[in-house]
Amino acid sequence: MSHGKNPLIVLLAAPETSASVLYGLYDVLASVGAVYSDMLAGTPGNEVLDIKIASADGKPFHCLGNIPVEPHIATDDEASPDAVVVCDMYTSIYDVPKGRYPREIAWLRKVHDKGALVTSVCSGSLLLAEGGMLDGKEATAHWAYRDMFQRHYPQVSFRNESILCLTEEADGIVTAGGVSAWHDLTVYLIAKLCGYQHAIETAKVFLISGHSEGQSPYAVMTRPMETSDAQISDCQTWIAENYEVAKPVEQMVARSGLNARTFSRRFKAATGFAPIEYVQALRIEEAKQMLETDEQLVDEVGVLVGYEDPASFRRVFKRGVGLSPAAYRKKFQRISQIAKPMAAKA
Repeated sequence: MSHGKNPLIVLLAAPETSASVLYGLYDVLASVGAVYSDMLAGTPGNEVLDIKIASADGKPFHCLGNIPVEPHIATDDEASPDAVVVCDMYTSIYDVPKGRYPREIAWLRKVHDKGALVTSVCSGSLLLAEGGMLDGKEATAHWAYRDMFQRHYPQVSFRNESILCLTEEADGIVTAGGVSAWHDLTVYLIAKLCGYQHAIETAKVFLISGHSEGQSPYAVMTRPMETSDAQISDCQTWIAENYEVAKPVEQMVARSGLNARTFSRRFKAATGFAPIEYVQALRIEEAKQMLETDEQLVDEVGVLVGYEDPASFRRVFKRGVGLSPAAYRKKFQRISQIAKPMAAKA
């Protein structure tokens, strides 16, 4: 621990790390205490955090985008951080990082045992899962890794909707969601180590507002097709084109030739979803795309994706997305208003 000096935060990075995450974290955290007073009075204040970049061997490397990184320390060095941030370490949603980061994981376990707060951004939580540090705990990561966690780390309770999972804070572990969730994690770390006022001032300097709605509005349903179970694969293909039909689960059961209980069990094993959850997720995904680009009334969108009852559509949509259909449309049409003129010029 820091023992009277500025709190030490170590950013753990690797060649699979995004430069935007690593250097965004570094720039914001290193500015705490210094930049706000400079902007108000023209006189820089004192930095109140010590920020170090670490890698397994401490040698210079290039991260994603071929951006150079020169770590300050190696994981073998005798640093005693107050907090560690495991930056994102990109891997395909089909490529489980088994055995890929043994030195980093051993170091994370050691500093955690010594009392450091261990945090992660996006796919960084996969290192914690690999090291068994999330067993029996709740955690989050980018929503795209939901299926990987369910299939390969079933002992972890994955919080798909969370931007910042604080439920394990008492055990010294905090995980953050998709890539830009480092904004939320940064504000949390500043508040915890430097106080609320520094957190507010830094957020004002960098225009950080957080993701108060969580990451559910940004999530897209991932639908890996089951190839080892031909009957379930056939039903997946059929429902993708017929999601709006009445009694969709009953129709899939009939199509499969299985009894309802066997179908439900095999469907869940193959897809990670109960059949009705899968249908609802498909319908909501289609509704989201319509709300982003089309001008139909919300109730009309509900009918088009299979909901005759507007109240049912709104309830299912809000449960899955975290926003009402109208709020979702408002949020993402702002993005389209920026993007469409640029696309027209291109």
